[in-house]
Amino acid sequence: MNARSKTHYTACPHDCPSTCALEVEALEGGIIGTVRGSNENTYTAGVICSKVARYAERIHHPERLLQPLRRRGDKGGGSFEPISWDAALDEVAEAYLKAEQKHGAETVWPYYYAGTMGLVMRDGLNRLRHAKKYSGQHFTICTSLAYTGYLVGTGKLAGVDPREMAKADVVVIWGTNAASTQVNVMTHALRARRDRGAKIVVIDTYRNATARQADLFICVRPGTDSAVACAVMHVLFRDGHADRDYLARYTDCPEELEAHLESRTPAWASAISGVPVATIEDFARLIGEHRRSYFRLGYGFTRHRNGAISMHAASCIPAVTGAWAYEGGGAFYNNGAIYHWNRTLLDGLDVRDPSVRLLDQSRIGPVLCNDPIDLKDGPPVTALFVQSTNPMSVAPDLNLVQRGFARGDLFTCVHEQFMTETAAMADIVLPATMFMEHDDVYQGGGHQHILYGPKIIDPPGECRSNHEVVCALAKRLGAEHAGFDMTAKEVVDDLLQRSGWGDVETLARNKWIDCQPPFEEAHYVHGFGHADKRFHFKPDWAGVAPRGFFPTELLATMPALPDFWPTTEEANDEMPYRLVTAPARHFLNSSFNQSPTSLRREKCPQAMLHPDDAQRLGVKQGDKVLLGNHRGQVEIEVSITDGHQRGVVIVETLWANRHFKGGLGINVLTGADPGGPIGGAAFHDNRIWMRPLGVRAV
Repeated sequence: MNARSKTHYTACPHDCPSTCALEVEALEGGIIGTVRGSNENTYTAGVICSKVARYAERIHHPERLLQPLRRRGDKGGGSFEPISWDAALDEVAEAYLKAEQKHGAETVWPYYYAGTMGLVMRDGLNRLRHAKKYSGQHFTICTSLAYTGYLVGTGKLAGVDPREMAKADVVVIWGTNAASTQVNVMTHALRARRDRGAKIVVIDTYRNATARQADLFICVRPGTDSAVACAVMHVLFRDGHADRDYLARYTDCPEELEAHLESRTPAWASAISGVPVATIEDFARLIGEHRRSYFRLGYGFTRHRNGAISMHAASCIPAVTGAWAYEGGGAFYNNGAIYHWNRTLLDGLDVRDPSVRLLDQSRIGPVLCNDPIDLKDGPPVTALFVQSTNPMSVAPDLNLVQRGFARGDLFTCVHEQFMTETAAMADIVLPATMFMEHDDVYQGGGHQHILYGPKIIDPPGECRSNHEVVCALAKRLGAEHAGFDMTAKEVVDDLLQRSGWGDVETLARNKWIDCQPPFEEAHYVHGFGHADKRFHFKPDWAGVAPRGFFPTELLATMPALPDFWPTTEEANDEMPYRLVTAPARHFLNSSFNQSPTSLRREKCPQAMLHPDDAQRLGVKQGDKVLLGNHRGQVEIEVSITDGHQRGVVIVETLWANRHFKGGLGINVLTGADPGGPIGGAAFHDNRIWMRPLGVRAV
């Protein structure tokens, strides 16, 4: 370390379950140097992804926004002029007050997501929303289907200590490309292999970076995971590997489940999923013979229309074997329930009006195009305030999203770090800080730590934090709440103290809090989270809240027990291919797709084709093809690989729109129609046609 540098401890803010504990070298002149994973943190264990390790490339990027801007000319034309902060905030407040006067408060929609996972900077916008009675937001982009499927089984959003993967005999990584998107999972899984000879099983739609490290890779057709899970449980019951004592004590209807699964044979599942019968038998035998099987279930489930059904079915397997009873056995998806946050001040829950409408985040296209069902028969959205997300790139049905943003009667303010696709459509653009430039607090979704993120360096130019901007707007809008008169650090302190986690000074000294519940609680030794203390094979889908975001007639068709639910967007004669828009290793949603090293390593947008499909189309490596469906079309380069099933096309993304001919990216092909039971965007569940262009990429 340089003699004139200082090491600071913080947490990675990006939309990743790892929420890594970081050591950041601060140099003279407000510059950061090396960024490392902390060896002191038992989950991070010194390992971080390469994206964050080169964070200096992002935080000191020459294209960062540094001053407020006002649009000149047409929306999306790219012409802006600098203005002062006071002028920008006054103009935004005036526009929102005029919209409210004309249409009512619900015409304003504060729209955000997980560009930062810091609780103050991400969620503080809700305080303004509630104080002003602006439209609410139903969060469906990334998690709703997966967490619902997990929760209906366990009754609680929590699971086995993820560090216990290292004590497993089998680690099942299902629905997550952990090597690319949450690298610490691999740290603990590989430790189990090294120390115990554990086997690693990966279940996914293509041979990605995680699958290449597996002892057994199970390649499924998109959206067919539940069929495989049912067949595995069929074999477990058939071959005497079900723990009947555990089932009788801890589950709701084991006899009914066993009878139901009699017809869900490996042959049945193979016909649906494309997984060979022998592979299903081998997987079931491996699980059945090793009670210490750890199921690390991921966010991939949420990207299929039937994802909740698939997540629930997969989570049922360790209940059948009784793996929960063993150290290194059981399941984990997310630990959200262990933090017991009191978010009253943070979110402004004390001024929330439950009668205010909720608008579906994933359906921002239909909302902005004035679909009356999506608007809940309320006023149109005529004013948007966007923080911590880039819907003009990341939202589904992108042609519809673009049409909505282009409306002449829509006023949009975007608070951003770069001139993203969404910022380019704004009337006012405000420059935002990055995580080392403000105070915040983080919770690990994929582990069990609360971590403090202090301000390390001053922000460049005129950048202001999300909290500062929300508070400044609140004063101009006449919104009143104690949280608007507090610093970010004071809000962190309030949140910690209300929730029983001490105070901010103690957290700052200790760097993080290990909140892991004891074995008995994490393994549900005294019963699962439902009122009857049992794991539910028979979930109450109709009772899941919030309601009104999925058609009632389809809700009634959801299976009563684990099963395959054929609601996916299947290929047909006109569109014979299934498209999966998987996350690229060197991007994170649309973050990092400005970074030079990430761009160089990813090279260009590519569509991975199976060799048989490429031969049928008459295309070769590097050729250009046109992918399309009823939503839109994109031109893209071909990469030929045999790591997935025939008829499936993989596009790793999110590339910025500018990398595609026509200026709109891969999400023009993805649908915004909701998955059951509470809505959710199915980014990996799209049928397409494909046409060769006869052009070799240069």
